[in-house]
Amino acid sequence: MTWRSRLLSPSGIAAAVGVLLFLFVAIAGGSIFLAAAETSNVPARLLPPSLEHPFGTDDLGRDIFARVLVAARVSLLLTLGATAVSTVGGIAYGLIAVILPRHVRRLATGLLDILLAFPWLLMVLFFTVIWGASATSAMFAIGISGIPFMARLVYNLASSVSGRDYVRAARVVGVGPFGILVRHILPNIANPLFVNAAATASVTLLSFAGLSFLGLGVQAPEYDWGRLLQDGITRIYVNPLAAIGPGIAVVLAGLVFTFVSEALADTRGGGRGAVARRALGAVSPTRRARGAVASRTGAAPGEPIAEIADLRVAFATADGGEVERVRGVSVRIQPGEVVGIVGESGSGKSLTAMALAGLLGPDARIDTSTHRFDGIDMTRPLTAADRSTLGVELGMVFQDPLTSLNPALTIGRQLTEVPEVHLKMSRGEARAHATAALEAVGIADAARRLGQYPHQFSGGMRQRAMIGQALTGRPKLIIADEPTTALDVTVQRQVMGVLRRAQRDTGAAIVFISHDIALVSAFCDRVLVMKDGVVVEELDAERIREDATHPYSRALLACLPDMTSDRTRPLPVIPPEVAASALAEEVGV
Repeated sequence: MTWRSRLLSPSGIAAAVGVLLFLFVAIAGGSIFLAAAETSNVPARLLPPSLEHPFGTDDLGRDIFARVLVAARVSLLLTLGATAVSTVGGIAYGLIAVILPRHVRRLATGLLDILLAFPWLLMVLFFTVIWGASATSAMFAIGISGIPFMARLVYNLASSVSGRDYVRAARVVGVGPFGILVRHILPNIANPLFVNAAATASVTLLSFAGLSFLGLGVQAPEYDWGRLLQDGITRIYVNPLAAIGPGIAVVLAGLVFTFVSEALADTRGGGRGAVARRALGAVSPTRRARGAVASRTGAAPGEPIAEIADLRVAFATADGGEVERVRGVSVRIQPGEVVGIVGESGSGKSLTAMALAGLLGPDARIDTSTHRFDGIDMTRPLTAADRSTLGVELGMVFQDPLTSLNPALTIGRQLTEVPEVHLKMSRGEARAHATAALEAVGIADAARRLGQYPHQFSGGMRQRAMIGQALTGRPKLIIADEPTTALDVTVQRQVMGVLRRAQRDTGAAIVFISHDIALVSAFCDRVLVMKDGVVVEELDAERIREDATHPYSRALLACLPDMTSDRTRPLPVIPPEVAASALAEEVGV
């Protein structure tokens, strides 16, 4: 939903009218109504409501209606100030907690849980008593008391985004922690943050009125709506509007904040581009690692473009133990070679590929004797030059491009990142380069498509756009992690043709991961068969049926129907004893 359609919705119209009205009262109310609000007129004291004095007058003859309008500035400023403290503090705490090491992160989230266990109003009263009764103290007390709630929201939202494929890929291409937060995480959680900030403002306004009513907020001679409510409550049976009038103002302002929240909640992707552009502007990509790629010599002639030996990947369990998912896998990939990795779900295919690309997160424990890519030792901390090389020479095509492409950025913004950051192209050159990449993968009207978001592409187009993104650098290795799993056979054929053309045009090696051993054997030069985290057999793709000897490989081939298959019999499945014996044979049990 665009900004225009949101403004024309019922909640948008109500929010716009309310905001304009309260802005006018807050800005112009002081100059228009100040004399009537603060000039004493003893003969006119305690007058009942009338056309001249809609809410009556107080014990000094001041017009209560005028005082309510003048108090709007203080009430709204304090509300917005406290909301800003809660929002900024919560965003900072939540985002920082996401990038902390695991043990420190647990302490940070544990502190949040403790603070959230205390009633919010009790925390407000606690801070107010410590800092003293004043408007500023009340603002910071309410703002700081709201930080834990906002921080927990930000942490939960950011955690759900930080594990996405596009965030992990951004780390490899050289985007630092701050750039990850500002460029990839914050734009994707901005909309729910705006909604919750607007909703929090209405609660904050009510809290301010309550503190001032109790004498802990705005102090005389200053006044806000809560203070006026306190003054009028003593005469509620004589002049009810003296108390109801400020209450009406509080309710109306709260409704406006609620309408703003509902209008923001109507977002369906519209407006995210502006947030993303501001975030991208905050971290300029064109200043990073200049000249890093050009200064490298790369791998020696005859050496593999990528190699990993005796790879072991383990993850911690909830009971403090550890489970090993990849066990001693070794892979060597020569320049221009197409290597397939095939196996059932959970066999360790994707983990092996992610480890080869350096994309596994800190939750994984990785042990390997050798891990190199184009002359880079991946077992040591990577320099800026190393990350720049990876950004240009290593391309990733993930299984689900809808979650692998950043939904808050346009396709063009994502395809121009590598040319701008690492190839040092200008914005116009990078856009032309991205357009050529989309055209190379068969996307029509590529220049217009650059301005669209991932959700505006079909599944096959998103997958081709992912391949195009891998081609925006100078790839020497493309890792395709099950790129055709969720596609129909027609689109699958198109994607495979795009991959084949990309490999032919760039000379890049490809690691192709799939469940389909027939597809792998037809596309690849060499096939690795994996089961339960180990490579049970390595085969020449052209002779896979003749040379396969391992029971698990033979079982996978037996599950493939062909023109001679007996259609009167059920399709074969891998026998349980073969599946169980594959790992036992490999580990020598």
